[in-house]
Amino acid sequence: MPQFVITGNYTAAAMKGMIANPSDREAATRSLVEAAGGKMTSYYITSGDSDFMLLVDTDDSANLVPALMVAGASGTVSNLKTVRAYTSAEFLTAQKKAGELASAFKSAG
Repeated sequence: MPQFVITGNYTAAAMKGMIANPSDREAATRSLVEAAGGKMTSYYITSGDSDFMLLVDTDDSANLVPALMVAGASGTVSNLKTVRAYTSAEFLTAQKKAGELASAFKSAG
């Protein structure tokens, strides 16, 4: 099942709300991911450029986009980024496929 790494930031309004009324953001996020047909395998609060990182498995990445839209439209998160993660086995398959395709490509120059 394809896995995606999702990162983002909490807005000032979200942080204000979390201070005034602490809540389990992992549980809230998990319910949105599951409603979209995915499975959240990990949820982390992070330091650096992003405030959080999720690892999400989903059979249909097209269902992930509406879930991200809901999260973004809530006004509590920003700077959402989604990256497809590949296992080592998936990358090995891609390397072999690239070897098969290489003869069909003529580089510039």
